[in-house]
Amino acid sequence: MTAALNGLVDSHCHLDRIDLKDYPQGLPQLLEAAAAAGVSHLLCIGVDMESFPAVRELAERYAHVHCTVGVHPLYRQSRPAARAELVELAQHPRVVAIGETGLDYFYAKDDTRGQRESFAEHIAAARETGLPLVIHTRDAREDTIAMLRDLGDGKVRGVLHCFTEDLAMAEQAMELGFYISISGIVTFANAEPLRDVVRALPLERLLIETDAPWLAPVPHRGKQNEPRFVADVARFVADLKQLPATELVAITRDNFFSLFNKAKPV
Repeated sequence: MTAALNGLVDSHCHLDRIDLKDYPQGLPQLLEAAAAAGVSHLLCIGVDMESFPAVRELAERYAHVHCTVGVHPLYRQSRPAARAELVELAQHPRVVAIGETGLDYFYAKDDTRGQRESFAEHIAAARETGLPLVIHTRDAREDTIAMLRDLGDGKVRGVLHCFTEDLAMAEQAMELGFYISISGIVTFANAEPLRDVVRALPLERLLIETDAPWLAPVPHRGKQNEPRFVADVARFVADLKQLPATELVAITRDNFFSLFNKAKPV
């Protein structure tokens, strides 16, 4: 029988985008299922300005849920968010980070300039507020690190979420004060290169996440992802790191509250 875990943190999920068809009682029932799996805190990520009020309302409603404000590089239908607006919205007590932001040259190589302009606004907002950045990066290693180094100027911190890049990029990001978050992708059959990266990551810079409703880990492949599945990510990563799962949970929980220090444990 698999031992129960307690104190899990899903450091990156999208509660507002989960289809609740399997939960007749709605989001409270889904959160109860997560709690039963040992999930104690969740970070609900903003991806565009239009949906931010709904994301913020969820964080206001549930004491163990915090949120972020930002515009994802692939949500180009959203109106842009300037530094001043991000700074203003980030004053809310439940907003603990700027993002999701970043660069994605895999799906949107036709708009690299627009992505860089948006990313620059988010970096500036993080500098002004002192809040961490939540970064999406894909096939944009050089530009992502260069912008963080040049525009951050050593005054920004954050996390590269759902990390799938190489160890060299992770090491560069960590040198700049960033954490690396691992999702259910690490459990996929074709993810051995990522597993090698995870084995090499220092524990003090490691986070875990679901990115729900996407990227459900094994053994839930083909299903909608949800926060309770972060337990599967934790156990898998713990095996890679040759640690008891309970120790991995405690480390990643402490890392979460160290990075997102505006969030307070319930």
